[in-house]
Amino acid sequence: MMRATLSSILPGISPVVPSEAAAEADLVDRAFAAGPYGHLPKNAERRALERDTAGRAASGSVLVARQANRVVGTASVLQAGTPYARVAAPGEAEIRLLAVDPELQGTGLGEALLRASLETALEWGAEALVLDTGTDNLRAQALYERIGFERDPSRDQLASADGVESVVFRFPLQQRADVRVRLMRDDEAAEVSSLAESAYADDFPLTERYRAEIAAVAERARDHQVWVATDAASGMLLGTTSTPRAWRAISPLAGDGELDFRFLGVASGARRRGIGALLVGHVLLLARLRGIPRVVLNTGPDMLAAQRLYERFGFARLHDREYTFERPDGTSFLMMAYGRDTDERERRAG
Repeated sequence: MMRATLSSILPGISPVVPSEAAAEADLVDRAFAAGPYGHLPKNAERRALERDTAGRAASGSVLVARQANRVVGTASVLQAGTPYARVAAPGEAEIRLLAVDPELQGTGLGEALLRASLETALEWGAEALVLDTGTDNLRAQALYERIGFERDPSRDQLASADGVESVVFRFPLQQRADVRVRLMRDDEAAEVSSLAESAYADDFPLTERYRAEIAAVAERARDHQVWVATDAASGMLLGTTSTPRAWRAISPLAGDGELDFRFLGVASGARRRGIGALLVGHVLLLARLRGIPRVVLNTGPDMLAAQRLYERFGFARLHDREYTFERPDGTSFLMMAYGRDTDERERRAG
């Protein structure tokens, strides 16, 4: 779990903007100069990598952390097969140039950038996030292992160069080879809306107000994360759920140190394929990537299949957070609440 004080010391982490490119490149230079390999000369390829912020951004995303309008941390998350990726296999993402201002090392900023990089790759639907570091960089290796990366010695030679022996680490992000979970694309909003509405309507009657809320996928995606599970071979949409962006909530239920999710739905043709369970596992993974210790949700008394699913994953009732919901027609029902602690050592739920 991230330090309790992390939210108070961390600036926002988001993609670099063009006006920050020079500052980002300068930070990379200063940070690596202060590291275990700072005494080694840089070849032309390395200098080009560090100075080409725009090129790295075009290959994926360059994340930067800011403090008092100053760039104090950075990480480049790259798509496999792009010019600056060197160890990622097809379908994977790769992180390079994770760097923190030397004055802020030890504050947890490097960990926050690593977690943000993992979430970026998860949003893309990457199979895994890979990275490499020199064998002498023991501090970085300890961080990667603590977050949950595993060694991949078969790729070490791909990263070793100029007399520096490197080691490669990998963090798996997908639970199954036949299904990919990623963020919804803008052009999929109508189809995801129809999927979610049908999934709920198939199980119980909907009020017009709730039906509209379920179907408002495009609007929801502006403020939150709308995830889709897709068939890895055909690309067909199989299911969806929604989570808040980092440091936010998607419902009044979530408190400090909690991640909530809503609108879990499975396409009628994809039922009995374990898609609902996969999406719950995805939310638990997201919580672990963010260092959030607890996942919570609301559900209605008619959602019996969903309740069985949550209980199978170890969710328990939060009776003190439940309340009576009054329908417009004067009828009411008990809005149930569930919660489950996360464990960062787990890679997959269940």
